[in-house]
Amino acid sequence: MQRIFHTPEGVRDIYSRECSRKRNLQEKLQKVFHRYGYEDIDTPTFEFFEVFSREVGTIPSKDLYKFFDREGNTLVLRPDFTPSVSRACATYFSPDKDVVSLCYTGNTFINNSDFRGRLKENTQMGVERYGDESADADAELLAMTVECLKASGLKEFQVSVGQVDYFKSLLEEAGLDEEAEERLRSLISQKNYFGVEDLVQEQKLSPELSRVFMELPHLFGSSEVLLRAKELTSNKQALNAVTRLEEIYEILKLYGCEKYISFDFGMLSKYRYYTGIIFQAYTYGTGEPLIKGGRYNALMKHFGKPAAAIGFAIVVDSLMAALSRQKISLPEEEDITVITYKKENREEALKQAQTLRREGRNVALRLKEEAQE
Repeated sequence: MQRIFHTPEGVRDIYSRECSRKRNLQEKLQKVFHRYGYEDIDTPTFEFFEVFSREVGTIPSKDLYKFFDREGNTLVLRPDFTPSVSRACATYFSPDKDVVSLCYTGNTFINNSDFRGRLKENTQMGVERYGDESADADAELLAMTVECLKASGLKEFQVSVGQVDYFKSLLEEAGLDEEAEERLRSLISQKNYFGVEDLVQEQKLSPELSRVFMELPHLFGSSEVLLRAKELTSNKQALNAVTRLEEIYEILKLYGCEKYISFDFGMLSKYRYYTGIIFQAYTYGTGEPLIKGGRYNALMKHFGKPAAAIGFAIVVDSLMAALSRQKISLPEEEDITVITYKKENREEALKQAQTLRREGRNVALRLKEEAQE
């Protein structure tokens, strides 16, 4: 009986024309990275568990693919590129002295079980910029996000920008315990207005804090939202966070991409290493973000070289799906020309094939055996 081998749940084969389109998309995105001066880096598919530990602030341990080496060390398949690239940056570069700009392509692995059809293996492409704490660096990453999506062929999309420091400074002022903080974070992320209101009333916060927390799920939209965010609080750190967003927005106008930018103060990432702006890019036809990124100034300290940092990751498979749903075609490899020949015509066939290949054609040679006649 013929045996059929299926892929495990959450992974899939990509082949023929789809694979060709994916490679073409990756080339387009990588050209954008290089045009902005980012250099390529490859990191291992698996790393020591400590690179993605709870202290780093990446995904929960239960969602990692874990295994052991011969010495008994716990290893994991990378779920996220940022800690891996940061670890490599701390090993080979000096981000505390010079700006380091790196870009990558590879697969990530998350052992999720949410039954929503998400793949457990995804191709990601992204950039990480170290040693630059400026608003100019924030704006550059957002401008690159816009340019990458335009390079892919998308015309209608939006990049939503949040500010982790705004929320964190309010939390610090409120003095909530860990459980209440987790509940509040979750409710705001889900834009559960009534849930936030109930929790705030339970905690008996000051009128100003109560008002701003209840407003956070509503606090999204165009640049006018920045003014509203300032009106809601007198917290100095929170106000500084909004001022930073205003500066970034002014720089984005110079790039000419402000029309793609919106703001969302209720955006709170599950990755705890983010410290400043965070952002996600969306288009119609898919509910999942195509690009996710943000600033993570505290992460490099974990790897022994404290330095400011910001980056983003493109979920290539989600971007491919969005392009397909919007019927935006990607170029494919040219069709393959097949030359069939007999042994006595070998020299002529090889010459013909090599001539066509030099002209840029794709050519496959097929020897016709005598028994096939």
